[in-house]
Order: sequence, then structure tokens, then C-alpha cells
Amino acid sequence: MNILYEKAYAKLNISLDVTERRADGYHDMAMVMQTVSLADEVEIRFNDTGVVRAATNLSFVPGDERNLAVRAALCYLRAVGQEGQGLSIRLEKRVPVGAGMGGGSSDAAAVLRTLNRHYGALDAEKLEALSAEVGSDVPFCVRGGTAFATGRGEKLETLPDMPACAFVICKPGFSISTPELFRKLDQSSARCHPDSAGIVEALRAGDLPGICRRMYNVFEDIDDRRLRTVKEIKGRLLDFGALGSVMTGTGSAVFGVFRPGTLPDEAALEALRRDCGFCETAVCVGRLN
Repeated sequence: MNILYEKAYAKLNISLDVTERRADGYHDMAMVMQTVSLADEVEIRFNDTGVVRAATNLSFVPGDERNLAVRAALCYLRAVGQEGQGLSIRLEKRVPVGAGMGGGSSDAAAVLRTLNRHYGALDAEKLEALSAEVGSDVPFCVRGGTAFATGRGEKLETLPDMPACAFVICKPGFSISTPELFRKLDQSSARCHPDSAGIVEALRAGDLPGICRRMYNVFEDIDDRRLRTVKEIKGRLLDFGALGSVMTGTGSAVFGVFRPGTLPDEAALEALRRDCGFCETAVCVGRLN
């Protein structure tokens, strides 16, 4: 029996802008995105059942086609003429669910990379194009590294690597509905926008403080009481010495960027863990595909 393994790395939004609502109901985005070392563990076993199913360590995560990892596997098998191949996918979830860190998309991307290594059927460009059929964040999660994402998030420009740094990622004990935040954003008239071009130039210059000064997420300005907790966590991370702090995706996870060797001590991290429910450190991960 073939057994394949892969890590499904989380993503962080260094910046997130929503530029306009599209005719198809989606929104055009402009985002600087970064892969980080916090990851789910993915195991794929081939079998002769003709069925693709997933199982996880979280009872509320579905194992059928509602799971992006299953949808990704089925999409890939159809594309390479392997319909009917049975797969058992095991996901050890370590990336928080409903955090804005692309956990489901990263699982799907890990499945696509793994199956493509096994079958060797698609080049990098075709794999990313296929992944866009699974979800908007999946192409970035397939590619990894540092990238500027536009369109629904599927149009990618690879950027220079982030300068050496470390992240502290906190998630409060609630999630925020992505459709709900988009509705509230559409109803909002005044909106600031991140300096995406400035972040790209700071990346090219290796200017970590310049990147951190410009980090911004348009969803943070929405009138939602839960975002007050996000702002409180950001303030604590800045008090601990972060060069900058921002919410990732539509939340509710928040991260701070630290120079190497300046992370908060274990007592501070434990206090954040106790108050937020989730707090982990991570570093950058380079390109994957």
C-alpha cells in the first residue's frame, strides 16, 4: 500500500485589500501573502475502494466533498485520468480552523502537491491552474513562499523572501464568518487601503521595519465588536516588542512580526495562550511548488 506524507503550511496576510465587488459575486483582492511553518500533517493512503474520504483529529471537520482536501483529490484524479482511485486522507489539524490562515486551502494544496509528485502529470503552472478550481487561496498555498495575490487570490506574483523574522500567532476563542465580513465591508463607505506597492518595495529592499509599518487589513476597520478583541491582541503583541501586528484574512487570528532573537519569553507566550486560547510561534517557509 502506497502511503504519502506532506505538510500543509498555514498562510498569513501581510496585507489585505479588497478593491471592488465583481459581477460574479466575488471580490477583487490585493494581498501580500506569506507561508509560515505552522502546519497540518497530511497522510494519503491508496486503496481499492474507489472512494476518496478524509478523517481528522477534529470531530466537526467533514470527511466528504465538503472538505477541500477531498475536493482537491477528486479534481486532480479527474484531471490525470485516474477517476475511481480510492484514497484515505488523514489530516492532523494543527492550524486553527476559522482563523484566516488558510487551513482548509493548505490541506487541499498539500494533497495536490503530493498526488502530483506521485503521478508526475502536471507542471507547476498547470497544477496551480487546476488548484484555482478548488478554492481562491489554494493556488497560493500550492506555490507557497512570499507572493502578491490579486483577482480572487488566484493570480500570483512571486516576491522576494521576507527578511529574517519570526511570528507570534494568536487566535481568540471565536471565529468570524467570512461572508458576514464581506457583507459588512460592502455596506461600509469609508475605507483605508494598505500601501501594497510600498510593502513590495520594502520586500525588495529587505526592509523589515518598512514592511511592518505598512501591514494593514481592510477588514479590521469594520464595525464589529469581536474586532475589539483583535485590536487588544495586536496591542499586546506590540507591547511585547513586535515591529508590527495585523489580523490575517477575515480573522480571527492575529500575528506580530519580531526580529530574530526578540520573541517574547515563555511566560509572556503562556499568558497569551491562556488569554487567547491559541498562541504559537512560526517562521517563514519558502516556495513549495
